[in-house]
Amino acid sequence: MILADQIREYAFNRYIKPVRHANSVVPYVVSIVSGDIVREMKLVNRIPAVCGALDARKFQNHYGLKLRSRSGPRQGMTARWQFLC
Repeated sequence: MILADQIREYAFNRYIKPVRHANSVVPYVVSIVSGDIVREMKLVNRIPAVCGALDARKFQNHYGLKLRSRSGPRQGMTARWQFLC
């Protein structure tokens, strides 16, 4: 599995999946910060890979998400995504 797919799978399992199972009210918003994923996955010099993986339409399509907002730098530790699940 390529790194981008690993990042997307991690983001889904860590952030999206728990919220989907805990909430019965839809839609709900899940916020993901790139720096959190970098730290949690122990990635070194991979912030562009994280940002690219979460910016990709593939992430939304594969997991049934809709991007609500994207803020912060294009490729930085404080980049933030808010997804409607």
